[in-house]
Amino acid sequence: MKIALVSPYDFAHPGGVILHIAYLERYFTRMGHEVKVIAPASRAIPDFGDRFIPIGRPRPIPSSGSIARVTISIWLAPKIRSVLEREKFDIIHFHEPLMPMLCTSILRLSKTANVGTFHASYGKPGYNFARPIGKWILRRWFRKLDGKIAVSRPAMEFAHEHFPGYYNIIPNGVDVEHFSPDVAPIEEFKDGKLNILFVSRLEKRKGLNYLLQAFRQVKEEIPNSRLIVVGPGTRLRRRYERYVARTGLKDVVFTGLVSYDDLPRYYQTADVFCAPAIGSESFGIILLEAMALGKPIVASNIEGYASVISPGVDGLLVPPADKDKLAQALISLLNDEALRQEMGAKGRIKALEHSWERIARRVFAYYVRVLSEPPWNKKFPEFEESAVSV
Repeated sequence: MKIALVSPYDFAHPGGVILHIAYLERYFTRMGHEVKVIAPASRAIPDFGDRFIPIGRPRPIPSSGSIARVTISIWLAPKIRSVLEREKFDIIHFHEPLMPMLCTSILRLSKTANVGTFHASYGKPGYNFARPIGKWILRRWFRKLDGKIAVSRPAMEFAHEHFPGYYNIIPNGVDVEHFSPDVAPIEEFKDGKLNILFVSRLEKRKGLNYLLQAFRQVKEEIPNSRLIVVGPGTRLRRRYERYVARTGLKDVVFTGLVSYDDLPRYYQTADVFCAPAIGSESFGIILLEAMALGKPIVASNIEGYASVISPGVDGLLVPPADKDKLAQALISLLNDEALRQEMGAKGRIKALEHSWERIARRVFAYYVRVLSEPPWNKKFPEFEESAVSV
């Protein structure tokens, strides 16, 4: 099968959607299919060779406490037509299919089967773009989707609220070969201290400020503890570092962005992984990464994380933005090595169930289903489906 995977986001910039697409491409290719990735790119993507087709120049756009790097050009149609006529894809799989401008432009011009995966959850913008005319236009392109996937129930509910229809939940995956318990830890942090690990971009919605406040309490109860902060970010990092200096908080390490090759070693170094985000998370790939290395988790009880964590089984959930409850959960796990091992082992089992090989096969089976259920090629059908599917 000839498959196109379309991203609205800069493919040269790391992120959950980009990783999702990259792994689908890898496993579809291993399965013997011809796959092309179409996306804007701020620099060359040498690892993909001719399997990557750049369209559009990405621009940083502020978006719900984060930055969306998308192309906003309205002059993409000639290049898109040329690519679609040349490649003649059997199916085009859009990620965030209603995100202007690349996805909506390709969707508008596509004459083949179209599948869309919805990644966003509540708090993300885009669907109310230029109301009411923009919403009417998006509904029109939504009707060109022959299949719809959501990565979680929160993502499904968010999309369904704006665009009612039948959605299939196929979650994000994790590379269980890369995130393996066999990797070596970071040697400098294996000095007998108990390590709490945070991995995320340093953005307000990721909740690191609450973790820093909680860690002050942890440090009082467990002096032999350390907080390792992994992730890119400049402006907020300076603010967090000033907080650490002002309060005299010890054993907080900011590593900045680490390479994808080194990331598993940081997870391996951790005794507890902490994800204190306050919202706008549809799933939480970082949770699966930590689970793949057998690490227990303390996370905010937000919908995206609650769809991954089984409380008391593979992790603990606490109210978002509650530094006291966050501290209590961290202290309870750090003080109980047996519980940490038990939760980590159960998390590892869950991660194996979300291996990218399994997820890719589920997505491909959905392609086959879409192509086998005529009339997939009838464009702009009236809505007949109002149910949602798990």
